Amino acid sequence: MAERRIGVAMDFSPSSKKALRWAADNLARKGDTLVLLHIRHHGREEAKNVLWSRTGSPLIPLEELMEPPVRQRYDMPEDPEVFDMLSAVARQKELCVVVKMYWGDPREKVCEAVGELNLESLVMGSRGLGQIQRILLGSVTNYVLSHASCPVTVVKSK
Repeated sequence: MAERRIGVAMDFSPSSKKALRWAADNLARKGDTLVLLHIRHHGREEAKNVLWSRTGSPLIPLEELMEPPVRQRYDMPEDPEVFDMLSAVARQKELCVVVKMYWGDPREKVCEAVGELNLESLVMGSRGLGQIQRILLGSVTNYVLSHASCPVTVVKSK
């Protein structure tokens, strides 16, 4: 079978970690590429990332991301739990794991990434907001479900 590209929206929250675990356990298979999508809001260091403001970062292989200077260059959160999980899954299932970072509105950037990276599916967590909270605060998950060009699996946090 041909290699599949499976995306996981990762903001390092408990719900996104649960989505990563679900994707690794239920969707990923030998030879697949697991693409972690990490979106950062524009902020005070916007000029630092102006080069990649439209297209996102280059694909960052897991092996490189394990090096602290690389994580610092991309302002990647330090999360040993996620990196340990990724290393174990990559080894056990013989996956290629890469990270792609974007800067901007997470709703739009996740949908852009689906098309740009030709993802066959996307897995994301849900914080479990109630209906009123979703209406008032908006929901990245709801937006992506409506606009992504591939199947989306939502993993509930509870």
